[in-house]
Amino acid sequence: MVPEDMYVMSADGKVLSSPVSKPWPYKPPKCTDCAPLFMKAYLMRGAGAVIHSHGMETCIATMLNPGAKEFRITHMEMIKGIKGHGYHDELVIPIIENTPYEYELTDSLAEAIAAYPKATAVLVRNHGIYVWGDSWINAKTQAECYHYLFDAAIRLYQLGIDWTTPEHGPINNAKRPHSIVSPDIPSGCHAAKSAKHSVVLDIEGTTTPISFVTDVMFPYARDNVRKHLTSTYDSDETKEDIKLLRIQVEEDLKNGIVGSVPIPPDDASKEEVINSLVANVESMIKADRKITSLKQLQGHIWRTGFESKELQGVVFEDVPEVLKHWHASGTKVYIYSSGSREAQRLLFGNTTYGDLRRYLYGFFDTTTGNKRETRSYCEISLSLGVDNPAQILFITDVFQEAVAAKSAGFEVIISIRPGNAPLPENHGFRTIKSFSEI
Repeated sequence: MVPEDMYVMSADGKVLSSPVSKPWPYKPPKCTDCAPLFMKAYLMRGAGAVIHSHGMETCIATMLNPGAKEFRITHMEMIKGIKGHGYHDELVIPIIENTPYEYELTDSLAEAIAAYPKATAVLVRNHGIYVWGDSWINAKTQAECYHYLFDAAIRLYQLGIDWTTPEHGPINNAKRPHSIVSPDIPSGCHAAKSAKHSVVLDIEGTTTPISFVTDVMFPYARDNVRKHLTSTYDSDETKEDIKLLRIQVEEDLKNGIVGSVPIPPDDASKEEVINSLVANVESMIKADRKITSLKQLQGHIWRTGFESKELQGVVFEDVPEVLKHWHASGTKVYIYSSGSREAQRLLFGNTTYGDLRRYLYGFFDTTTGNKRETRSYCEISLSLGVDNPAQILFITDVFQEAVAAKSAGFEVIISIRPGNAPLPENHGFRTIKSFSEI
């Protein structure tokens, strides 16, 4: 292959030059449908090269735990070949769902890249993998290491050895969900091994007044966008935030989203760029959009607010005591909210009742899935490792979320708090006005 055989494209996806045509019987090469996906890695990660593989190992690795949205492996020598990782690290690779056409993967790939900043690859279930690096040599080296690790996981699986734990002991039944499916579990939700009951909590209208989020958190983020961007403009974190916002705004402009304004190029003045970013973020907040680029920036602004004590988390007065009681009794409590995991940790770590994170076992956000989709709760059920989804109690104030969780087999209670939206008549769910009623 020589330069004349290549397609050359600009950052916005336009073809700058095409391969030189050759005489019969050679056919002109078609530009890959993966081009927009490659572009995401170039723009969002500053990649120098991207490799896409359909290797058999990459497909089977996504099938070992059906429904899982991550592939995990640790304590394997070849992990050292992955940028930013060592032997003792846990390598985590996001998994996205396949689509009929590769270009349709673009949005989900971008979301995965944004949600996993340490990752240098994204798996596509039953399809393959995208790997990127600083150069073609680095990308190729990592691709070889990934394929080795997938092959190792498959062989360990066949031998009944757990590849996800440092000791690599006997495999847990949770890794073989197909062998322990109960007829009582809804389709798509596989049981996992554990006897303890778990509680999953929504935040707005459940643990925390909606007014705190709408009247305090959102306004704080909106009012401090300019200040935050100005003071951190040259930091790597803010550069990444701006990069994600650029991608989102470009898509919004193409889709005619009201309130979207073009963001000047990087060589424009700092003031011009910030002015356009502020306008877009204010519009996004006003529309209450649940998008990764906005949630990530808000989380960073809120972190500054909590660290400076300008913000303090608010929970209903019955919440701390019940969390403490559940913790003491061995019940594991988790949070599932549309806000980012960082924002969740900040809120519960800085409440008027002190740090409540000691009573929480983990946090889920919309990278797990949309809160109104049954599949998201199936994924949580797999992650928590219970024998039956009915062992998980989900508490929310949103009827549609309650329906989705119930469809996944969860026990569901709807929270009735001041300011919450009214419920449909004959909704069929148990309701509470305080956690002390449970």
